[in-house]
This record gives sequence, structure tokens and C-alpha cells, in this order.
Amino acid sequence: MQKNQFNCLPKDSPTWLSNFVNIYQTLATNNLDLLAKIYHKDITFIDPLHQVDGFDDLYQYFNVLYQNLLTCEFVINHVIVDGNEAAVYWTMTYKHSKLNKGELVTVSGSSHIKGCEDKVVFHRDYLDLGAMLYEQIPLFGKVTKWIKAKAAS
Repeated sequence: MQKNQFNCLPKDSPTWLSNFVNIYQTLATNNLDLLAKIYHKDITFIDPLHQVDGFDDLYQYFNVLYQNLLTCEFVINHVIVDGNEAAVYWTMTYKHSKLNKGELVTVSGSSHIKGCEDKVVFHRDYLDLGAMLYEQIPLFGKVTKWIKAKAAS
């Protein structure tokens, strides 16, 4: 996968945002130590599954998440910045041995982030948890897709 196909950062982006975009596009299962370069010690991180407060807890959360991943890559597609906060639109592609028969899964999402002291102090992810997780589990995936189809009709 080709990463960062174009420069998605607005001119004069703050340091915390540039660091976030650059590091997320290199983040992998073997370099989670990079998280310390972008996240504030008082980070609040929220995704559809959890809320984590503080860097140590965030690092542990990522460590558990990445432990069973074979690969995980982010491509940042678009960034909108307004002062000390930004909306980041991304595509995540991952491979997990127990999901989707070990094949690649691609999910689009966005993050609302806020900067403080040149680091990210707030990070909330918005994504389709069904597409990321539930649809990748054999029986549960069929049920989830059926429910989505019924809701859309």
C-alpha cells in the first residue's frame, strides 16, 4: 500500500498535528514507542469500544490492540485544522489472524483531535465498528450485514 499519496496537511499546520499525521502513517506493531512522541501525558482517547485516560493506560490499550494484529496501516486522506483542534480523515487497513479469514480489512474513519503543549491531548475516533470488527467474524458478520441491509431498505 502506498502511504500518504498526497500532502494532506494544510500549510502552517501546528507541530502536534504534523507529528500526529506523520507518525500515524508509520505506526506498526513493532514501533508503538512512537506514541510517546505524539500523545500528551494527560491524553483522553475514545473509540467505539473504550475510553482511556492518561498516556500509560493508552499505551497499554494500544499494546493489547496491536498484539494480535499481523499488520495495521493508516493512510491519512484529509485534514481540517482550526486552531488547537483538527478533524483527520483516514483509511485503516489491517490483518488479524482470527478475523476475515486472515485477509486484509479496510475501514474508513475520522478522528477529532486536540493539541496542547505540542502533543495530542484529546483523540476521539469515529468509525463503523461493524465493518471493522463484527462483519469480520464468520456467523456474526452475516447477521451484522443482514441487519445493515434491512436498516438501509
